[in-house]
Parts: sequence; C-alpha cells; structure tokens
Amino acid sequence: MDNSSSPIISFRKADIAGGDAIVVYGLDMEILVGEFVYIVGKVGTGKTSIIRTLIAESLPVNGSCRCCGYDIGTIRSRDIPMLRRRIGVVFQDFQLLMDRDVHDNLAFVLEATGWEDPILIERRIEEVLQAVGMTTKEHRMPHQLSGGEQQRIAIARAILNSPRLIIADEPTGNLDPETADGIMKLLKKINSEGTAIVMVTHSRDFFARYPGRIFLCENEKCRELAEAPAKGL
Repeated sequence: MDNSSSPIISFRKADIAGGDAIVVYGLDMEILVGEFVYIVGKVGTGKTSIIRTLIAESLPVNGSCRCCGYDIGTIRSRDIPMLRRRIGVVFQDFQLLMDRDVHDNLAFVLEATGWEDPILIERRIEEVLQAVGMTTKEHRMPHQLSGGEQQRIAIARAILNSPRLIIADEPTGNLDPETADGIMKLLKKINSEGTAIVMVTHSRDFFARYPGRIFLCENEKCRELAEAPAKGL
C-alpha cells in the first residue's frame, strides 16, 4: 500500500482537534520511512492531538492526513484495527497488563492481531525480547521489573508486528537520565534498521546526541525547526 519512497506520514494543511477545539491549524508534515522525528512543545500545544490523529482516535477537521497508507480523514471504522497493526505505540506509563508475565503480555498482543500458530508466536516473542535485551525476563511479572525494563518490554510489544512506524509518546518521561539514555539508544537502533520513529518529548538533551528532525508546536501551529531549540520548550 505504501513503499519506501513514499511518505509514511503526510499532513497537508490539516487542522488538528483536541477535544472540541482546534489546537493546531494548517499542519504540513511529511515523514519518510526510516526517519527519526521529534515533536516538541509545551503542554497543551497539540503534540498528543497529532498522535491521536495518526492512530485515528480523532480525525483532521480540515485538510488531509495519511498514515501508513490510509487516509485518516476517510478511514472506515473496520480499517482502523489494520492501521493500528502497522503502528507500534510506546507510552510514558508503559501500559503493560499487570496480571500476566512478560511472555503473556506479548502473546496477548500477537493473538489479538491474528497470530494463531503457537510455534510462530513463541519464535516471535523470543526475537523481540532478544532485540530489546530482555531474554532473561520472559517470565517476570511487570511489578518485578524496573521502570527501564518495563519500557523495554513496551518497546518489544510495539515491534511485535514489524511496524514501519513507531510512535513514542514521552517514552523516557518516567525514567532516570541513565535509563532514559538506554531507551534512546534502543529506539535509535530500531530506527537504523528502517523503522520510522515519531517521538513526543520535553527533553532537549536528546537532540544533540540522537539527531532527528524537530517539529515545534506553539501558538496553534506546528512547524519544522532548522536547528534544535536551545530552551523555552
């Protein structure tokens, strides 16, 4: 449906709603497969509303938005699950299922997205745990893991279906600096293997060490910056 030379995300003159109000007017944004993009800005400037539009939790009020081959403005309800299978989402608060271990957290997602063969399910769980350096934690419960370990499992969950896009909404917000740095290195590694990453963050510390395109949300607009902002987010 989309190929490596076409944008994986495309907003054109899109007005983005947050609740009953428009929070971003006239958004133009084009992101290609394999790019690393930051969306930054103060609380309430529309960052999360842009994310919600990409996963079709809300629709653009005007203009257009395409994501992973789907026109978000006209997407059918029955196609939304297929869209979301093409996107891996990583949250600040991990959102793991606390009543089951790491293995069963991952198996639940695979089964919910159509995997049926137990052998293939086990193989894929092993692959993603190896990718995030968590092979020894397969049978731990979430409460037995540190914050950084929980976030690594959340990233493993996000890459289960080999998405071409990962959306990371403040993925290091609850982590200490050293652990956050490890999560950034992991996201960059995944990005280097061809997965586009869109990351919402308040941390300016990442921009120099982990370069990417930067979009700033402020004053009901979201625009790309030519260079990283020094302060004032």
